[in-house]
Amino acid sequence: MGGDQAPYVIIEGLARIVEDFKDITFQIYGSDAEVLPLLKNHQKLQSVSTFIPTTEIISADTKPSAAVRGFKDSSMRQAIMAVREKRADGVISAGNTGAYMALAKIILGTLEGIDRPAITGLVPSIVGPKVMLDLGANVDVNPQNIIEFSLMGVAFAKIVLQLKNPSVGLLNIGSEELKGNAVLQVAQQMLRSTKCLENYYGFIEGDDISKGTVDVIVADGFMGNISLKTMEGTARLMSHFLRQAIEQSLLSKVGALLARPALKFVKNKLDPSKYNGAPFLGLKGIAVKSHGGTDIAGFYNAVMVTADMIRQNINQNISNMILEFSHKLKEDESSFHLSVKGAS
Repeated sequence: MGGDQAPYVIIEGLARIVEDFKDITFQIYGSDAEVLPLLKNHQKLQSVSTFIPTTEIISADTKPSAAVRGFKDSSMRQAIMAVREKRADGVISAGNTGAYMALAKIILGTLEGIDRPAITGLVPSIVGPKVMLDLGANVDVNPQNIIEFSLMGVAFAKIVLQLKNPSVGLLNIGSEELKGNAVLQVAQQMLRSTKCLENYYGFIEGDDISKGTVDVIVADGFMGNISLKTMEGTARLMSHFLRQAIEQSLLSKVGALLARPALKFVKNKLDPSKYNGAPFLGLKGIAVKSHGGTDIAGFYNAVMVTADMIRQNINQNISNMILEFSHKLKEDESSFHLSVKGAS
């Protein structure tokens, strides 16, 4: 039951869900002293929920290694265990990201053919939301990891963006074929040779993210996390400058009143709650990370992302795509065996 405003935001978000959907039930883990008083205010949520009290808390300062070794009765660990033991179809946490990823990977394990799970999320662009991964789980990767991220990103985009054939681009320092390091060069060679992606675009640059050049942006966790944090920081900077400009004079304040519909439109487009819900793709179970500072609408969205992934059996889709790629890779194995070895 992690998060900056937990458990209030979580309980209120779940209460909204049960008003809109009849087919979702919940297992809620946390402190009975904190959760039960809030649950009492929502009879409908209570009727479709099971509350499981836990006694330990994984804080924002808890190291992943410590979370793995201890905290046996934490809400995070117990919720993940419920997925492993098939008592739940998916888990959502707004708690410590590092601890959550470490526990989820160890407890759930990875899908066959997947080396590493990737943190995946939605980012805004001028043509609508786009899928981006990895957002920080894997700093060092090899070409095979990039391929896996690409396939998982396509499976996710088909669900959340409702696209039949999402386009994929590899984030690079340039769009030219010869740009980038050995990992990206070999990954591109493998993608083009095996043709495992129907709609592979090629290399993209940082500004292609906001342009919406492709539907799925693939990067290692180092570049992906920096790109995400830069976008978030730029949005806050622009908001700060805008407020400064509005407060400079009476005329600018009047202008802001006249421009209120336009400003509201921009705010709505950049509303972080609309992009909340970042799954750890590649695990043998559905695990979704909610931003710790999200609001009620944001947590609602994280639940919807989780439910959609469960309904559409994303893990089976990922497994099928990985298996197909493995077959194609074996057919062309001799073409890039030495290159892959050199880049890994």
